Amino acid sequence: MNAVPAPIRIGLWEFAWGERTYVMGILNATPDSFSGDGLLSSGPLAIAEQARRMVDEGADMLDLGGESTRPGAEPVAREEERRRVLPAVEAVAKAAPNTPLSIDTWKADVARDALDAGAHWVNDVRGLHAGLEMGGPEMAALIAARGVPCVAMYNARGSVVTDPLASARAGLQRSLEVARSAGIAEERIVLDPGFGFGLTPPQSIELLRRMAELRALGRPLLAGTSRKSMIGYVLDLPPEERLEGTAATVALAIANGADIVRVHDVRAMSRVARMADAVVRGRPGKE
Repeated sequence: MNAVPAPIRIGLWEFAWGERTYVMGILNATPDSFSGDGLLSSGPLAIAEQARRMVDEGADMLDLGGESTRPGAEPVAREEERRRVLPAVEAVAKAAPNTPLSIDTWKADVARDALDAGAHWVNDVRGLHAGLEMGGPEMAALIAARGVPCVAMYNARGSVVTDPLASARAGLQRSLEVARSAGIAEERIVLDPGFGFGLTPPQSIELLRRMAELRALGRPLLAGTSRKSMIGYVLDLPPEERLEGTAATVALAIANGADIVRVHDVRAMSRVARMADAVVRGRPGKE
């Protein structure tokens, strides 16, 4: 039995692990989200309205990004990413002042400016690894200096994966080592196995099946399976029709140790999380 990690403080809010699953709502300030929910052309006020709606539907936290991470997406220059996310961060911080907001970026300077604009923590899809080969872990240094929490994701793109669990464990362990070397307190780190990032759909399915083994790393786990290709692979459906498949993966992720589920469909998945928690954690909604 793995020990329950210590609670994490994100901004003014404390989250205790093991008591229930937290729901993170996805906000895309992009024109090319794989799931078709990019709101860049609608402007910051539309993103803020979506944030407000997600909080009303049960989101415990929000995650905002300005660069699509779908396979084959064109890289976004730093200035363009700033242009996309900074007004949106400011608008969301005003619209949902009682909800923690993470900035979804691997670029340290974009993260810095987003934290200044009102974000509370950082979600790094490159697991704090970006820049290591060029002289140093810039993102980890920023996070340590600011004293904010972070999500470090395993990203298998560009590598050959034969055992998805072993690869995820090694990648996440490396992220923990980078974080510790930079001076990030361990209780501020959440780990994301990185479903779909360089993994084939069958590999993502295997990783979900075995995700409980990653609890041995001693950190809370975030599962981002919402509308992913693993669901399309099984059900042969486009992203906008993957609600039921997402529900199945969210419930299974919770059964396998997820502490946070990152989702597009907050109302439905918050209900799935409550039902799964009633079974997995013994938390019935009503006596």
